[in-house]
Amino acid sequence: MANKVFIVDDHYMVIEGIRSLLLNQRNIEWLGHATNAASCLAFLKQQQPDVILMDINLPDQSGIDLCKEVKEKYPSVFVIGLSTYNQLSFIKKMMDNGSSGYVLKNATASELIEAIETVARGKIYFSTEATQTLQEKEVAKVILTRREIEVLELIAGGMTNNVIAQQLFISPLTVDTHRKNLMAKLKVKNTASLIRMAAQLQLI
Repeated sequence: MANKVFIVDDHYMVIEGIRSLLLNQRNIEWLGHATNAASCLAFLKQQQPDVILMDINLPDQSGIDLCKEVKEKYPSVFVIGLSTYNQLSFIKKMMDNGSSGYVLKNATASELIEAIETVARGKIYFSTEATQTLQEKEVAKVILTRREIEVLELIAGGMTNNVIAQQLFISPLTVDTHRKNLMAKLKVKNTASLIRMAAQLQLI
């Protein structure tokens, strides 16, 4: 079944360029585009795509805030951040707000198609340059203890604090402390972002 794709960007050349790249792809169905956040939200009331390619700079609202709003209202819609900025702060903010990926606007057609297909399967995708930015800036700083790695792996497995506590023979409060320390070390704000970042940095 084809993945339904929608794009939010305020530059028609970008929209047309991406549309032309995707138009004849067998596994992709082009649903259309919006040039601002308001138009995107209006469209989503009528129809939901599988994947939204979302520019982080929009005229009426930042794509970072729009991503959060879309994920709150339509959790089954996957969002890929689309940007000219290969900056760690933008990548992290999009992840914190529920984005499943981050692709630069200079991405190749094959990279874009791979991104769409990857996030549609519920996985995380970063373009090559975004991955390099994450790894260069973060790997050197992240040093986890053996216990933190154990807790991280169990969190990634979807286990609750209580279950992790039972498995490791520690208190739920201690698990929660480890979870908070992990989020601080990886500079993320929630568990979903923690798992995404840990996977991207190959810590799990």
